[in-house]
Amino acid sequence: MTPSTQTPRFVDAILDWRPTAHIARLALVSAYLLGAAVKASDFPGAVAEQAHFGMSPPAFWAALTIAVEIVGPVLILTRRWLWLGAGMLGVFTLLAAIKANAFWAMAAGHDRFMAMNAFVEHIGLIGGFVLVALLDRKARAA
Repeated sequence: MTPSTQTPRFVDAILDWRPTAHIARLALVSAYLLGAAVKASDFPGAVAEQAHFGMSPPAFWAALTIAVEIVGPVLILTRRWLWLGAGMLGVFTLLAAIKANAFWAMAAGHDRFMAMNAFVEHIGLIGGFVLVALLDRKARAA
């Protein structure tokens, strides 16, 4: 084992492995790609979901959601305008978290706890999008 101020060799090996960054980006956007595939394969269900959350007109919001969930990940995975893809998904995630997980408007209890947990998880994803954009900018500058 190396001193605590140095990264262990096996961690260096993983981080230096060329596919690691791509795999990490894929992991970050995987839920959005899956969500787009599910919504696109059941568009009436996607429209019903938007209606459930009070979005009007629901078909427009369903189509926009599918588009964001496809375009954002593609931009991140291809590293073409990665900052834009990360921004798209970050804003989308924040708006979805506010709309779908408004724990502050719920009575105390299990449902509020679950909504608060989901909201905080979404905030973590937003942090991941900021980090991937920062890392990409640093990699391009190097």
